[in-house]
Amino acid sequence: MESSASPLSFSSLPLHLPNHRSLLLTSPKPYPCRISVRPIISSISEKPPTPSKLTTTTTPLPTRKIPGDYGLPLIGPLKDRLDYFYNQGRDDYFKSRIQKYQSTVYRANTPPGSFISNNPNVVVLLDGKSFPVLFDLDKVEKKDLFTGTYMPSTELTGGYRVLSFLDPSEPNHGKLKKLIFFLLQSRRQSVIPEFHTSFTELFESLESELASDGKANFNDPNDQAAFNFLARSLFGTNPAETNLGSDGPKLIRKWVLFQLSPLLVLGLPKLVEELVIHTFRLPPFLVKKDYQRLYDFFYNSSTFVLDEAEKTGISRDEACHNLLYATCFNSFGGMKILFPNMVKWIGRAGVKLHTELAQEIRSVIRSNGGKVTMAAMEQMPLMKSAVYESLRIEPPVALQYGRAKQDFVIESHDAAFQVKEGELLFGYQPFATKDPKIFERSEEFVANRFVGEEGEMMLKHVLWSNGPETESPGIGNKQCAGKDFVVLASRLLLVELFLRYDSFEIEVAKGPLGASVTLTSLKRASF
Repeated sequence: MESSASPLSFSSLPLHLPNHRSLLLTSPKPYPCRISVRPIISSISEKPPTPSKLTTTTTPLPTRKIPGDYGLPLIGPLKDRLDYFYNQGRDDYFKSRIQKYQSTVYRANTPPGSFISNNPNVVVLLDGKSFPVLFDLDKVEKKDLFTGTYMPSTELTGGYRVLSFLDPSEPNHGKLKKLIFFLLQSRRQSVIPEFHTSFTELFESLESELASDGKANFNDPNDQAAFNFLARSLFGTNPAETNLGSDGPKLIRKWVLFQLSPLLVLGLPKLVEELVIHTFRLPPFLVKKDYQRLYDFFYNSSTFVLDEAEKTGISRDEACHNLLYATCFNSFGGMKILFPNMVKWIGRAGVKLHTELAQEIRSVIRSNGGKVTMAAMEQMPLMKSAVYESLRIEPPVALQYGRAKQDFVIESHDAAFQVKEGELLFGYQPFATKDPKIFERSEEFVANRFVGEEGEMMLKHVLWSNGPETESPGIGNKQCAGKDFVVLASRLLLVELFLRYDSFEIEVAKGPLGASVTLTSLKRASF
């Protein structure tokens, strides 16, 4: 999501859970009544890595000309696109050029290139020191850059440039951000209970599939649970009780495909993909009826928000298209990618971490009278750190762009580079958040990386939300309006998971938008 006037805060909202016998499926008896309450600390035995490898220096950096080139017109962008998608793959595309130019700042082309984007030429930023310039709105503009060097047709969004594509200098940016904040604040008391309801349905579905088939796909049920949660918590509507039924996730996937297809690899034959989705845009009319069904659902469900929009000078129609986009593209899209990735990383970490998370989460919930609240989750440092580490190691949004408003100097760890007004800057976020000069063991998932005072100091280098984790969204920036909402939902996923299960095992495959996760076992709670 985008952001608004002030930081989003959720008050501590008690959720009266079912008794632990019913919630923790195989628990042989309720929790003991006598509970020893003590300060909660992370119990993970492995020592976290040293927080930062950066050292303060006053030595001026050498000035370098930005290395790299764009090649011949048409041929250069096409060659780079084939390398990016097929010959090398995205990560190796960037790594190979770091090695070639001995620089984390260089010139290259990014897809889709000719026929879809007017100009694929970018200055690439691949380290944690240069990357944050993309958040500095004194230096860069964000207008129409949400999806990079091309912009999807506004026919896919009701004819409007929605919030994600607006620069903060544009008048509607502030109005629409305030509207998103109004929605989140108005419905904050529904978030925790509706998450519990929706993801209990998810876990019951997974258990049933595991019992019958011996394994269970996580992604599709997660999509349904995520959409149900968003509709119920933000709009007070259960999709199953409307004309939309259970079709929401399917319709969203198709609609998103029409916007992001120039950036995706779908697994089709290379020639087919190149001609059908990388060279020409998919025609919006093919998804018009599907989009109308989504629009009707949100228009009928969001009367109170549309009333507020009219008070601020935004038409009900424009407001509804923005609510749809913020919910379906930003929020649902984020949960569709982030939740399977979190399950992947935590699943791979193994039983030791699972046990420690279960012990921490259950201990805190017991000491809080069996209630899941914001205040209770603040007492779970390992759980919180595991969420931040998931966001660090595999940010749900990988690509960031900004256009230089003026001539200025960008600094990497090793050199300074002159950027000219009008040049397009591109950052590949996973390289910035796995910068080995900032994070030790940067390629490893270290669940307790952000535990303790020193660990928390490193949160300024966690950049998933189009801004540092230590900063808050506002009208004057492009930081995700739902930043705190996403963190809360991610914490709730781990809390619900480890209240219900001791451990789980998975198989992982690669999908077009993140990991495809299959559960092969779920060990029900035993303590």
